[in-house]
Amino acid sequence: MGGQAKSKKKNKAKRKDTKPTGGALMSPQERMKAKMQERAKKKTAEKYTIDQLIEKTEECIDNFDFDMARLYCQRALDIEATNLNLLDMMGNICTELGDIEKAKQVYLKAVELSPEEGHSKYMYLGQIHTGKEAVQYFSKGTEVMLSVMDKHTNEASAFGAAAFPSVCAVSKKDVSVAFCSIAEIFFTDLCMEEGAADRCKEAIDKALQYDEHNPEALQLMASYLFSIEKTEEGREYLKKSVSSWLPSLQKEEESLASTEHDMEEEEDQNKSNIPPYESRITTAKLLIEVEEYEMATEVLEDLLEEDDEVVEVWYLLGWLFYLQLGKQDLTNNGVNFRKSAWTYLSKAKKAFFPVTGLWFSLKKPLVTSCSFVCSSSI
Repeated sequence: MGGQAKSKKKNKAKRKDTKPTGGALMSPQERMKAKMQERAKKKTAEKYTIDQLIEKTEECIDNFDFDMARLYCQRALDIEATNLNLLDMMGNICTELGDIEKAKQVYLKAVELSPEEGHSKYMYLGQIHTGKEAVQYFSKGTEVMLSVMDKHTNEASAFGAAAFPSVCAVSKKDVSVAFCSIAEIFFTDLCMEEGAADRCKEAIDKALQYDEHNPEALQLMASYLFSIEKTEEGREYLKKSVSSWLPSLQKEEESLASTEHDMEEEEDQNKSNIPPYESRITTAKLLIEVEEYEMATEVLEDLLEEDDEVVEVWYLLGWLFYLQLGKQDLTNNGVNFRKSAWTYLSKAKKAFFPVTGLWFSLKKPLVTSCSFVCSSSI
């Protein structure tokens, strides 16, 4: 009897070892969670197709509901984990949500699956990284784009334009923007590296080669020329950049349009040319540097209309009017300039205190200019 009892115990132990690998190591809660995830995956596969999940994801992105977009995209990835389109979407969503580490993992997986196709993952990785790593990713992304363009050109030549009417997935503007990203890094992170100035100039030249009207590339060339003290040449590049998107200059050009249809097309193109908010702050700084005060004022006032909570814009407007005090006949517009300087600088000073880093970086010029304006009679 005793021997039989022992034998039963041994059999029980053997049955326990036959469970799936890792099952015995999971807690009851973990096993339950794994089962629920598996059920959810099957339920999703039954309820939605991949195309429907992608459509739902895109719909949420269009509505800026990135949390829901992430859920739908993850459900789709549970079904097709190697879908490159989904990986790109998930990386973009995670970036928007500020989950940079997750975004990096997703893009690196996409690189592993398809290193020579799809440039967008490299461009996103370039934005996430800094310094030499960023340059490597942007350069690889540019290489992939140029390969796509060359392939499209060769196919069009072989079959003829009429037989091969499709539009290339990559535009010259895309390539130009990529070279601008490389130039920016040599202006900032790698500015102290040996040969940085030459690498920067080379990238800007390439950007203008692929899109000579790219306002970002024109502005970068202006910055480069200012840095080597070629102020007048830089001024011309800067004005050319701003003239491609500044509203007042666009109205002058639109007035020359022959038809209403032409004007509508021109307006749509101009809107697409407007650089990002941060880039236009840099534009204003450069315009102030070369004393193009009227143009700088318009740029900054337009920025305020878009977002009146950016402290730096208030400060730059105040600083701009403050700089003009010594250049104006005080019997004419000097009083107005003092009032404007006081208004903008006071607003900036009040708003500076919660923005600690910005406060310390601009505290001295702000206090100096405010003190000067306060000491003048208004």
